[in-house]
Amino acid sequence: MEEFISFLANDVFWSTPVIYILLGVGLIFSILTRFLQVRHIKDMVTLMFQGKSSSAGVSSFQALAISLSGRVGTGNIAGVASAIYYGGPGAVFWMWTIAFIGASSAFVESTLAQIYKVKKDGVYRGGPAYYIEKGIGWKWFAVLFAGAAIVAMAILMPGVQSNAIAGSFKEAFNIPTYITGAAIVLLLGFIILGGIKRIAQTAQLIVPFMAIGYILVSLVVIAFNITEVPAVISLIVRSAFGADSLFGGLLGSAIAWGVKRGVYSNEAGQGTGPHPAAAAEVSHPAKQGLVQAFSVYIDTLFVCSATAFMILFTGMYNVTAEDEQSLIVNNLGDTAEINESRPFTQLAVDEVLPGFGSGFVAVSLFFFAFTTIMAYYYIAETNIAYLMKQRTGKIPIFILKIVILAATFYGSVKTANLAWALGDIGLGIMVWLNIIAIVILAKPALITLKDYERQKKEGKDPVFNPKELGIKNADYWEQEDKKKKTNIS
Repeated sequence: MEEFISFLANDVFWSTPVIYILLGVGLIFSILTRFLQVRHIKDMVTLMFQGKSSSAGVSSFQALAISLSGRVGTGNIAGVASAIYYGGPGAVFWMWTIAFIGASSAFVESTLAQIYKVKKDGVYRGGPAYYIEKGIGWKWFAVLFAGAAIVAMAILMPGVQSNAIAGSFKEAFNIPTYITGAAIVLLLGFIILGGIKRIAQTAQLIVPFMAIGYILVSLVVIAFNITEVPAVISLIVRSAFGADSLFGGLLGSAIAWGVKRGVYSNEAGQGTGPHPAAAAEVSHPAKQGLVQAFSVYIDTLFVCSATAFMILFTGMYNVTAEDEQSLIVNNLGDTAEINESRPFTQLAVDEVLPGFGSGFVAVSLFFFAFTTIMAYYYIAETNIAYLMKQRTGKIPIFILKIVILAATFYGSVKTANLAWALGDIGLGIMVWLNIIAIVILAKPALITLKDYERQKKEGKDPVFNPKELGIKNADYWEQEDKKKKTNIS
């Protein structure tokens, strides 16, 4: 059974064509937006701290925090380690590449989420299911995405996060995995019972603290190895193109695992980021689109790079081909029992900061992965709200809470490789469906970007009027425009 799940994950949902489609779509969006990820960096940063929450929505920063809760997770620690394990140091370069071009995909999907968001039960809701139905008119496809998202977020993917937490705590503190799993379930239950507001408040408190703390420790590790920086960067670049004599045979794996783990980590184009993006209280959809694009940079260029450099500086990694024939063993030296769960990052930090590194990484991983499970719950709840339409969703949402808590506990005690394979399947399903949707729906997002840029040039604080732009079915924004005109008259 485990072999079949691995086959689905690696040879179906993450086959070579899928990898290149993701790279291609991100590159096309980058060209069509004239590389907004470079042109609008200043706006991305300033917009993060503008706008306030309301009774219906969260602030731009809170939406960013929820989004980063999903993006900054076990993929930033264990995921980077597994990318290097299977793809060599060159995989890091391809993680950077998918982050850079993926920022444009994140902008498109998050802007679409804002354009087609709705107000239900007093709160904003939005995401791929909403923009598929309203933008394309394919209700069946929207229902398919919503169902896939619920299965992926509630069943298949939480186990990756809880498994990483439990494994790191066992490595650092020798705590049995079932005890860690039970503690995670209790904390998660308390937070998700408070709904989106409590999730947003928790994310706003934890995410900046955890990211800054992790990056600061990584800078200490880099400082201890500052003379090695040029050599490590050279190794990453040479390995990325098969030019390094030692890792030349891993070119295909470097690209595949760099893109796969890059998308798993930064979630650009995956369809998860649009859900919290839609919850933001903004005057123009492009504003939150730009904020969400910057979140990809925070995730991969900052946090993932921190992990990669710590591992590569200290040599605490194995590199193996996918057929598990070891190509090289560095300081670990234990080729008999290498697998994706090996705590490379903990060993790397411990090498520089003995007695501190393992525990620090375990605690960091707890915050990273725990907030990701919170984000998974919010995304699943949003898709249940979509399926329920005007009906009350109290019973389905209660069932969802039980299911995600059970999946979280189960994941903490199952094998790491199985957890990652299930997570890859869940991610792959959502990526396939969302990429199709945003390619078809790119035009409204591009029109919205041009409108934002036009108003900025005119010295205005951009506001959105979909009718003036010829965008149909943006019901929320049309109603807001009517209210403004009524109040003026």
